[in-house]
Amino acid sequence: MRMSAADFRKRLTKTPSKFGNERFELDGIVFASKAEAKRYAELKLLQAAGEIVDLELQPKFKMTVNGVEVCTYVGDFRYWHVHSKTCVTEDVKGFATKDFKLKAKLFRAVFGHDIVLVKS
Repeated sequence: MRMSAADFRKRLTKTPSKFGNERFELDGIVFASKAEAKRYAELKLLQAAGEIVDLELQPKFKMTVNGVEVCTYVGDFRYWHVHSKTCVTEDVKGFATKDFKLKAKLFRAVFGHDIVLVKS
């Protein structure tokens, strides 16, 4: 039996997460936390103002070392900053977990730039 979209969203918001955050919906998009949804709203304003372009949600990065795929990192946001002409990858977190710290170091080694940690 298929679940309706409304039932699915209710179920999402009631499912507890590992770190206790509640899922939050904005513009029809379900975010992992209220802080992530808030950051999305801020980035949309920056994009409308022409400060950033090509805003992407949940970008995936395969991290390969010596021909071996170690893992895939999924960021929260990726965009191009117009003035500095740089690609920015962001992750919204309440605190940097051990897994995040390790993936951030690997990301830097593989891609040559840092993940921006946006603390909630």
